[in-house]
Parts: sequence; structure tokens; C-alpha cells
Amino acid sequence: MVVEKMKKDIPHITFNPVSTDSYGFEIVSIEHIANNKNRHTHDPELPHQLKFYNLIFFTQGSGRHFIDFKWFPVQENSLVYLTKDQISAFEFSEKLKGYCIIFTEEYFVNSFSNLTNDFVFRLFNPELFSPILQIAKNSDFLTYFNLLLKEYGNPHSFNHKTIINSLLTILISKAEYLKQNLTFHISDSAKLVLYQNFVSLLEKNLTQSRSANFYAKELAVSYKHLNTVCKELINKTAKNVIDDFIILQAKRNLINSTTNSSELAYKLGFEDPTNFTKYFKKNTGLTPKSFIQSLQKD
Repeated sequence: MVVEKMKKDIPHITFNPVSTDSYGFEIVSIEHIANNKNRHTHDPELPHQLKFYNLIFFTQGSGRHFIDFKWFPVQENSLVYLTKDQISAFEFSEKLKGYCIIFTEEYFVNSFSNLTNDFVFRLFNPELFSPILQIAKNSDFLTYFNLLLKEYGNPHSFNHKTIINSLLTILISKAEYLKQNLTFHISDSAKLVLYQNFVSLLEKNLTQSRSANFYAKELAVSYKHLNTVCKELINKTAKNVIDDFIILQAKRNLINSTTNSSELAYKLGFEDPTNFTKYFKKNTGLTPKSFIQSLQKD
């Protein structure tokens, strides 16, 4: 990994593996990252934005990990899902050990092209599930994880890339099976597809409308039905989903660009910067300026 220095305090972390034949995939121990943190331009224990996908599997100890402006507790056998563009930070301790399974967006698309669309959507969607999945000690997930580590350590073995891809697919499939046992209601694929389409529309029309009725109409469903699906899947109203999405985009823009809050207001579809400030404060309890200050204090 390498840090791309930004003008703000929180940088982008891009994929830049040690090996030139990594084909967009790498496994790095947390100990290695901790021991070499002073060699980076940015301290990995401070917030940074990922420009790749990352599965962190903690194999020993306990502590916490920073994800999209919240701290989450982690322990032995905690699996952390981090998607591209999320904000992340480690909290190193002598007892906390594990591995980062890192891969690029291109690797993600190419390797999982044989999986169903709803499977891929579920895989790295922080709205549908907690970013932390606790793996049971008797789960065969551990068996395949150790196999993946072993094969990754033999880069010159026959058909190495295919073996790695296959083991990673098995590993995430095992994790998804555990998720299904925890979230029975998401077995309704029609509801999942509707929610997926809602999120896609929201991403495309963010500056056009913040109205749940607008998106329900675009999806050709009633507002009541869209609201019900959102409540069943993620325990939020459709309006909550919209507000949370906008606030997250606002936070990421505030910390990672030279855009000031007035410029950001127009970028997010607010006609008046004052309205954006009021909207941001209503949903976070902070003004954009005080949000940045609070993050720097942490």
C-alpha cells in the first residue's frame, strides 16, 4: 500500500503492492502494517480513505477499528468488510493480530463475475449488514482462510492465480452463508433488488432530489412500499436512507478535497449553502466546520 498525499489531513490510500506480479491482489499482516507505519506519509492509525477493497481478519487479541466515522469493536475471528471509498483507521495493540486481504476494483469485477448480482451487491454493502462479522471458532471459514494464506505464500506454485481466486470465492461464500443465518429477512430477493435499484438511483440523482416520493415514483412503486422494504431490510425509512447517504458523501467530500462547504452545498444539490449547513447540523448535530474540528481531535 502507498499513501497518495492530499491537501487535507485525511489522504487516499491506493493499491501499490510490494510484488509487481500481484495481479490486483495482496495479503498483508496487521503486524507488518503496524511495524512499518512510520515509513508511510500517513499514519494508518489516523483516518484515511481506501481506494480498494479490504477484508480484515483478526486472528488474535481485541480492540477496535474505525469505519466511516465510527469505531467498531473487534476481537479474535472478527471479519471486517471495507469497501472502496470508505474511511478507515487501525488501532494497533501488541495483542491485536491478523491479516488484510486487499484487492482492486478491477480484481473484484473480474474475479466475481460468475457470482449473481444480488450476491455481489450484498457482499460489500455497509447498509445491509454490520461491517463486522464474527466468525465462530468451529466454522470451516477458518480452514479456507488458512488455505488461502498457505497458497498466497507459494506464488510460484502451478496455476497460482486461479487457486487464489477460487479460495477467495469460497471464503467470501462461507462468510455470506453466516450472514444469511443472521439475517433471514433478506432472503426475499425481490425486496433486495428493489433496495439495490433505490440505492443506484440515489447515487445517480443525488443532486436532483432528496425526496423519497421522487425515488418511489422512479422505481414505479408506492412510497409506502419503498418505505416498508427499507424498514425491513435495514431498519430505516426511505428518507433516512437518503439523508444518511447524502451526509456520508458530504463528510467524505469535506475531509478529502479542497472544496469548501459552500461549494459542496451546490455539488450536493442545495441551492443555498445555508440550507446545506442547517441540513448537515440537523443530521449530525455539528456544522461542517465543527465536524472537521471534532475529527481532528479524535
